[in-house]
Amino acid sequence: MTRTPPAATRFRRYLAAGACALAVLTSAATAQAQSLIRDTEIEGIIHDWSEPVLDAMGLDPNEVEILLVNDNDLNAFATRGRIMGLNTGLILRTKSPNQLLGVIAHEAGHIKNRHTLRDGAQNAGMQPMIMTMALGALAAIAGAPDAGAALLASSQYFGTLGALRYMQSQEGEADITGARALERAGESGRGMVEFFENFRSQEIFSDQRRYPYFRSHPLSSQRIEALRRPVEAASNYEKRDSPQRMAEHALVVAKISAFMDAPNATLRDYPSSDTSLPARYARAIAWYRDGQTQKALDAVDVLLTEQPENPYFWELKGQILFEEGRPAEAIGAHERSVELKPDAPLLRINLAHALIETNDTARLTEAENQLKRALALEGDNNLAWRLLSQAYSSQGKEGEARLASAEYWFALRRSEQAAQFAMRARDMLDRNSIEWRRATDIVLASGATEKDITDAERRNEQRSRSGVIPPGGE
Repeated sequence: MTRTPPAATRFRRYLAAGACALAVLTSAATAQAQSLIRDTEIEGIIHDWSEPVLDAMGLDPNEVEILLVNDNDLNAFATRGRIMGLNTGLILRTKSPNQLLGVIAHEAGHIKNRHTLRDGAQNAGMQPMIMTMALGALAAIAGAPDAGAALLASSQYFGTLGALRYMQSQEGEADITGARALERAGESGRGMVEFFENFRSQEIFSDQRRYPYFRSHPLSSQRIEALRRPVEAASNYEKRDSPQRMAEHALVVAKISAFMDAPNATLRDYPSSDTSLPARYARAIAWYRDGQTQKALDAVDVLLTEQPENPYFWELKGQILFEEGRPAEAIGAHERSVELKPDAPLLRINLAHALIETNDTARLTEAENQLKRALALEGDNNLAWRLLSQAYSSQGKEGEARLASAEYWFALRRSEQAAQFAMRARDMLDRNSIEWRRATDIVLASGATEKDITDAERRNEQRSRSGVIPPGGE
């Protein structure tokens, strides 16, 4: 992110563990899946655009969670709990930053007006997968078919979204609330009107053929006209997106396209004749994903020559090297990205992952340190907890490893598994330590009673205490 807000838990519940190449997205097992994307660079841009509008609406920007959903459908949604989701398909179909900001303002209007849940990413809660795009890793919950639902259960995002509709009056209310906030924030509402006008023809299609967004956000000529009048009368109507914001929008579109589309499609859409930075960024990602590692590295090095203090270019270089099976070489790039962006927990997790994968025990202490610092910012980032469990186990810190595994499951709201690992951690930790008390808290938070703990302790005395079972091991 461009900055990490105090409410840094906004995406943490959704990170899963494990890493494999981003290309796995093309496999049959995941081809139709919805997932949540983590990308520090894209998240930062969107939050920077959104915060003044949310503030102008009377919402605390640090309390509004904006989820990036990996789905090509044109869709967005807002739910209770001040949660908003934006599909990558919708982002890619916006023609300007102001159009995307208009959609965000509209969805924030639903949050501000406390409207009911609507259908948004109806299948997302059923998919046990989260993709960390910046890390280039697919985090899958192996052997846990209901884990995806557990990831999202804490805020009850998706379970009933498909069954609910908004009334047309609520859509109009959200339009006006969003338009007023845009005006107060010094932004034009033109993009909101343009976006809706561009897809007005969707109303003629049946629900089966209509974009999901317009099944849950029904359009009408009356609604658009009711929005157009106050927007055109507003003092900021003629305000245009700045060159910087246009460049940021182009970069977001290029990066999403490069990671989501097949490499040959990216190279077709961003040919070598296009020498803009977003195009060169996209081609570097496409070559990396296509296995043309050296070509990708050369392209990133050119970008770094131009912008040596861009943490995301260093991150991409580290990612390429890491996934090429060269973690030791990736460390330097990831270290530089962390130096340049020390408040970004995902970058620290990248570095820790590379340190661990070198299989050099001398590097484990530094990996542990990086993970702890990431968790200080994102306390329920389950990828970090899983890697920390691995780092502890490799150092023979079995009690701490069990506790980290308990934290992993606790972050996924899997109370039974969390309690099991926490109970084992209690057996091996100092009873006077903070870690032992934390393990006890996790057990009690799962609903266990003191008698349950006593009974479990008695049973645990009969169990082997050798080794730590990693998350998913039982």
